[in-house]
Amino acid sequence: MTKTLLIENGVIVTMDAGRRVLERGYVLVEDGRIVAIGVETPDIAPEAERIDAAGMVVMPGLIDTHAHAGHMLTKGLGSDSEEWMTVTGRIYAEATDAEFWGAEAALSAAERIKCGTTTAALLFGGGPDIMRSEAPDAAEAHLAAVAEIGVREVLAIGPHRPSAASVYRNYHGELYNEIVVSTDTQLTVTAALIDAWAGRNDRLRLAVSLPVFTAQELEDDAVFALCRKARALAREKGVLLVQDGHRDGSIAANDARLDLFDNRSLLAHCVDLTDADREVLKRTGAKVAHNPSALMSVYARCPAPELMADGVTVSLGTDAAAPDRSFDMFRNMFQAHRYHARHFCDDTVLPPLQLLEMATIEGARALSMEDEIGSLEVGKRADILLINMRQPHLWPPVDPVQRLARFANGADVDTTIVDGRVLMRGRKLLHQHEGAILDRAEAAFRLAMKRAGLA
Repeated sequence: MTKTLLIENGVIVTMDAGRRVLERGYVLVEDGRIVAIGVETPDIAPEAERIDAAGMVVMPGLIDTHAHAGHMLTKGLGSDSEEWMTVTGRIYAEATDAEFWGAEAALSAAERIKCGTTTAALLFGGGPDIMRSEAPDAAEAHLAAVAEIGVREVLAIGPHRPSAASVYRNYHGELYNEIVVSTDTQLTVTAALIDAWAGRNDRLRLAVSLPVFTAQELEDDAVFALCRKARALAREKGVLLVQDGHRDGSIAANDARLDLFDNRSLLAHCVDLTDADREVLKRTGAKVAHNPSALMSVYARCPAPELMADGVTVSLGTDAAAPDRSFDMFRNMFQAHRYHARHFCDDTVLPPLQLLEMATIEGARALSMEDEIGSLEVGKRADILLINMRQPHLWPPVDPVQRLARFANGADVDTTIVDGRVLMRGRKLLHQHEGAILDRAEAAFRLAMKRAGLA
């Protein structure tokens, strides 16, 4: 039987090619896809589900193109970012089991639902040094939890640096054994996970992650061999190659030495770029995930407006969810504007519509999913938000795009829909018990802290 959902009486911000905004419009969904959009409500079967969106903006789900799995359970640890990174690495290597990663994934997915992020690209682990890909158990637990919650995700998994500490603890209840992890094993596990999840759940995709190496590091034979293997794996499987931390000549160096990039490369941060870096991005079609609230954006600047003027796809990421960041993409839209307006001393830089594009259709393009998500158009998947606009900070009722990009926040999301399935309505999760998710996460957190000697 066809499942039909009609959303009516809302202001429809389509983000389609014409960037249409429809007053008192409707969106009709059947079997998880949008089948009609307009202003005159169609006749539908009486048994169809209807949502009255009066006082709401109806818009595409937000897309976060760079975040981290694991970090939801390390928020608030350490007195500063350097200590936080040390503590987090210790926890990931010495104190986690599959349940930690499953509980953390459920918590992460719940936060994304509540702030309107229907799709996220997550790096599995912390930075380049602790990647729990020595066996499939941790990633399998993460993916199973996300599948159960119902959001859309790209999980990037891969090796750590060849020079990284490679002794991890593998827990069996209260006991553990130490294992030495090789990058070849991590790549083998990555390939097996990509194959295992191909076609299993069409909301979940895997990608290959690879640490960022400088020109000098690429002269090391082990580093060069690792990069070649990761590049070959991503291209063989037809998945994204994701890197976290490009800066100051690293893009040009990797292009020259490895021919590493193509239009399925997603590069996070990209700060202090050289002219040669920018030329590589233009030539290869590699995409950029700009994270205005991240630590790397404190240390140096991503030239996002200039890259977009060059024709490079630039999306928004949160780098969430720690040490001091959430999954709230509205917060990042606002921060991106202030970040670049301050740099240029010009508040016309990154106007509201461009910010909303970065968080929706450009995010979809960065993930090579623009034909499926990122805008409200007939034939696309029904990833839809309803934003409650009848609130003092979002009033008066003019220019919905400006109000969304300048004044809204994640707590204004009333309803979150993924694949036509209503996951949250009236800010209440419909298919999950929020308290149970919190309790599960707390238990996993306390056990990890005890194992790491940080309780």
